[in-house]
Amino acid sequence: MNLWKIAFFVLAGLIVSGIIALVIALESPMDSDPLPPPTQYTPKGSVLSVKATRSDLEALANNYIRKAMKGEPLPVTMEVKDDVMLHSELTAFGMTFALMMHFDPVVLEDGNLMLKQTSMEIGELNLPPSTILMVLRDSVKLPPWMIVRPKEEEIFIHLSELEIAGNLQVRAKSIDLANDTIELEVTIPTD
Repeated sequence: MNLWKIAFFVLAGLIVSGIIALVIALESPMDSDPLPPPTQYTPKGSVLSVKATRSDLEALANNYIRKAMKGEPLPVTMEVKDDVMLHSELTAFGMTFALMMHFDPVVLEDGNLMLKQTSMEIGELNLPPSTILMVLRDSVKLPPWMIVRPKEEEIFIHLSELEIAGNLQVRAKSIDLANDTIELEVTIPTD
């Protein structure tokens, strides 16, 4: 057999193997980071109940994302309407794709938030949500209080890790986006 034919078939086999490996890697998300253990909430100071709206929550979240990034470009922006939407951009193969993910917020027992993914939009691509979350986790630098969990299709927001002026502690009490009512608890330390 001709040497060029052998080289062609070897190269074609390597390319096909590479494509198959890429598809398998994208289809099977890696294990998610573990959630921190639930914190026992024992307020040490004055506790204030704060009522907020969707626009208040959106402004607060984007402000803390901006603060956590310390002057770097914002990896995600949050929009709060009837659900929570995260907007971002992903660059793959030299192309940039607009990415929008929809989540339902769930208040956990310890006052932290879990964003459960309901749908996503990324250009014309039809990829599983777990794959998009895996790519987001691995390619975008997020604040340390946002834990992306691709396998579970969720994002954990560790409110107790937020650095708030004066060592304030924040926890969520309830979120009802349909009625535009959000209740937070803010603890002001007494010492």
